[in-house]
Amino acid sequence: MQGISRFILRLVLLAAGLVFALSLLLAACVLLAFWGLRAVWARLTGQPVVPFVMRMDPRSGFTYVFRDRQERPPPTPHEPTGPAARRADLDDVTDVEIKELREPDEPHASARPGDRRE
Repeated sequence: MQGISRFILRLVLLAAGLVFALSLLLAACVLLAFWGLRAVWARLTGQPVVPFVMRMDPRSGFTYVFRDRQERPPPTPHEPTGPAARRADLDDVTDVEIKELREPDEPHASARPGDRRE
C-alpha cells in the first residue's frame, strides 16, 4: 500500500512539473508571437524594425543613489551634518541617567565553580 501511494505522489508531482514547464513555454510562445507580429507590422508600414531589448545601464544605479546628494545644496556652517541633519524634530529625545557599573556580589548562575573574576 505504501508503494502505491509513493507512486501516485510521484505521478502528481511529475504532472505538476509538466504543467509548470508547459505554462512557461506557452508564455514564451506568446511573447515570441507578439514580437513577430510587431516586426511584420513594422515592415508592412515601412517603419524600421526595432529590436525587442531591455536597455539597462549599470551606471544608472549610481545616478539614482547620488542624485539626491547632488541636488541638495551644501550645508551652511551653522547647520548640523550627518544623522542630526535628517532629524527635523528633536522633541522626542529623552535624557538618560547614566548608572555606574558595580561588581556583582555573587557569581553569576551560569559561571563554573572554578571560575573567578579578579
